Parts: sequence; C-alpha cells; structure tokens
Amino acid sequence: MVQTTWMRMKRSWELYLLVLLPVLYLIIFQYIPMFGVIIAFKDFNIIKGILGSPWVGFKHFTDLFQSPNFPLLIKNTLLISLYSLLAGFPIPIFLALALNEIRTGFFKKSVQMITYAPHFISTVVMVSIIILMLSPHVGVVDRLFTFFGWSDTNFMGEPKLFKSIYVWSGVWQEMGYASIIYIAALAGVDPSLYEAARMDGASRIKKILHIDLPSLLPIAITMLILSLGSVMGVGFEKIYLMQNSLNVSTSEVISTYVYKVGLLGANFSFSSAVGLFNSIINLVLLVSVNAIARKVSENSLW
Repeated sequence: MVQTTWMRMKRSWELYLLVLLPVLYLIIFQYIPMFGVIIAFKDFNIIKGILGSPWVGFKHFTDLFQSPNFPLLIKNTLLISLYSLLAGFPIPIFLALALNEIRTGFFKKSVQMITYAPHFISTVVMVSIIILMLSPHVGVVDRLFTFFGWSDTNFMGEPKLFKSIYVWSGVWQEMGYASIIYIAALAGVDPSLYEAARMDGASRIKKILHIDLPSLLPIAITMLILSLGSVMGVGFEKIYLMQNSLNVSTSEVISTYVYKVGLLGANFSFSSAVGLFNSIINLVLLVSVNAIARKVSENSLW
C-alpha cells in the first residue's frame, strides 16, 4: 500500500511540487503562529517571552466578560455585521441577474466596469471620499441638503447614522466585484433551458424564477454560510478610519477594541483573549450554519 502510494506520488511529482508552496505557506504563516494564542492564558511579559510568562488561566476572559464595554462591543459588532449581511448579500445577486438579462454588449460592459471599479479603491481613499462628501458646510451631500432648506448636519458625528454610512458605502464599493461569482454561475446555465422556456412562452421573470435563481442557489448558500461564519469579524480598517469621539458609541467593535487595548495599551494578553473569543464564536457559527444548511438543503461546505 505504501509502495503503491509512493509510486503514484513519484509519477505525479510535478503536481505535488506545485501544491508544496501553498501548503508551506499555510503551515508557516497560519498554523505555527497559532502557538502564540497561549498568551491569552498568560500574563504576557515581553522580556520573559511566551514560555516564561506566568499562567493566569481564564483571568483575561473573565475581565472581558465583566468589562462594562463588553455588551456594547458585542451589540455594535453584531448589528453592523448583520446589517451589512442583510444589505450586501442580496444586491450582488440582483445585479448579476440584471446584467445577465442585458443583451447590448457595450452597455453591459460599461455597467460592469462602473460597478467593479470601486472595489479597487483603497480603504483610506474610500473613507476620505466619504468624509469629504459628508463634511458639514463643504460636503456635497450637506450642500445638497442646505439647497433644499434643511439645516447643516454633521453626518460623521451622528452615532445613529454611522452604521448606515458604513454599510451602504460598503455595498456600493463591493456589489460589482461580489457579483462576479454569480455572473460566472449564470454563464454555466444550459442554454437549452432558456430555449425550452421561450418555447413554452415563459416571461423573463419566470425564467429568472425557475432557471436563474435555482442555478444560483448552491453558490448563494455557500456564500451565505461563509458570511455568517464571519459575522463577528467586522473589518477593522474602515471602521477605525471612520471612527471619531462623537460616533464611538456605535462604531466601537471588537476589532477596534483589540487594537486599542492590545497595541496602543500594550495589553497583549487581554487583546489575545478577546481575539480568541471572537474566533471561537465565528467557528461555532460557521459549523452551526453549515449543519443547518446541510439539513435544510443539499448544499453545504462539508
């Protein structure tokens, strides 16, 4: 058995060599650093090192759960993430369906280019655009509001507006790029299905409902599982750049809190405990949602 396996590997050594680099990357940069997670259970001292620092057990987790900031962090993280999911998940599907119905090549390519382009704008530039557009007195949006008789509004300083600004600017930036995978799935639909539907007198709406949507369902379920599995992993960069002292009550999430406590406050053990807690919640959600999807439908990650 071993000899047969070795002979098979020897015959296909080029393929194993090709996969060697990605495997080494995962081991070196993903698995080996997991050893550092033990500082979440230690009172880490940079001089003593990871192994030399004393064990404190679940002390940092207890401090996290008893912290007055903990309910606010969980609330803001979940609300922003679920809001992003509800707004951002269906729109790329609708865009892909709409683009699939366009028959004019030039118009279709123009729409694709316009919707894809924002994805390639860096986070720093994107936040700068948002701040300039929404600045009081000089921002385009505020000037437009003033033109129609409304008073000046500091949009970035309104806590209740932060989630909507963050979510819908993200939807605008990512919807085109996120629709690519759905467009690719629609490109693989058997043309004979459309021909049969056309002969049966089906309208465009019925074609979408009975051909396009069922074709997109497997990939949509997979993307939904992955999205729900990272529901606690709200991005750090954009939120931190948009955050200020006026909107911090609704913009402080787990990732920004870890940065402030861990790097700025040099409390590495506590920030590691917060990050580990966040990762465990994401893992539990991923496994749970995948199990539910496997029972409800035939589509799941594993």
